[in-house]
Parts: sequence; structure tokens; C-alpha cells
Amino acid sequence: MNNSGVQRVVPIVLVLIVIIVAVAALVSVGRSLFGGSEEPVVNNGKEALLNTSLDRSVRMTVRGPIVGDNLFHSYTITATPTTRNLTTYQGYLQSQLETSDLANNSKAYEQFVYALDRADMMEGTELEGDADDMRGVCATGRLYRYEVLQGSNVVKSLWTTTCRDAKGSLKATNQELLRLFRTQIPDVAKVTSKVRL
Repeated sequence: MNNSGVQRVVPIVLVLIVIIVAVAALVSVGRSLFGGSEEPVVNNGKEALLNTSLDRSVRMTVRGPIVGDNLFHSYTITATPTTRNLTTYQGYLQSQLETSDLANNSKAYEQFVYALDRADMMEGTELEGDADDMRGVCATGRLYRYEVLQGSNVVKSLWTTTCRDAKGSLKATNQELLRLFRTQIPDVAKVTSKVRL
């Protein structure tokens, strides 16, 4: 039996194995050093939405068509772990017309924000610069803005409109979110009908 052929092949195979291991190790080290490893994307808005601390709140703002100051109306519905509020406004300087304050509790708030999460309230990427400028957007329709707040600071804000050419940053179904917010206030239809919204 001729062992000289085997003796020549064994070193070549060993060198190839060492080269393959070295290349794999270099690729692994390169990924860890230069950020090649995939990290999960965190939705800060979703985390903030599901946080039920006493300093948290959610708010929906509905703005009507762009008309003369005395004819312009908007309203907000805000919920916190302790309160629910509906306020209607007239004019662009937001002169308060009517407000309704109701009690809330942490369990009710928790159910509400989890329902908002299931309706994808924080799905979307906030726009920047001119793309996020809502002035004059959807002049003949309505604009809807959904916000998660910590104290008086907005953590994340997404918006959409009823106009086809101005979809905004919200990816969720607006009608579902609108319904969820409006059902937080018992007389919402009566109060908002006064401002035709």
C-alpha cells in the first residue's frame, strides 16, 4: 500500500480546514465590530403607549376644514390613568367652547391603551421637516392627530387626513382609532355636533 499519496493529501486538507475556520472567525469578528449583527427595531411609541404610569396620556385631535377663523373648529379627546377629557375649540387660536371632564382609573386606562395598540395607533414613522408640516394640509377635509405623552412632552405623534393626497404618517385604520377615542366620552356625538365635527 502506498502511503505517500495519503501523506501528501492530509496536510493539504488540514491547511484548507484552517483557512476556512480563519475566514469564518474573521467574518464573525467583523460583524460584531462593525454592527453587522441585526438588532430588533424598537417602537418607542408602542412602549410609551403601553406604559400606564400616572404621568402618561394619549390624545386625539380632530381639525376641521380650513375656513375663516370664526368658522374653524377642532376638538381633542385626552385620556390619562385618572381622567378623560373632551374639549371643543373655535378659531385657529383655539378659544375653548366646551369641555367635559370625567374620572378614569388605571385599569380602564390600561384596557384603553391596549385596545389602541391592537388598533396599531403607533404604527408609522414620524415625518420630519416640511413633510410633517400640517399647516394647510387637507384644506377641505379633516385632519386627525394621535399622540402619546409623558407629562406635557409628546413622545410620538402620528397623523392622517380624509384627503387622498395627504395620508400623513399614520399607518393604522383611522376609523377604528377614532371610534375608540370617541367611546371614551359618553356625550361625544352631542358635543362635537355643535362644532360640526
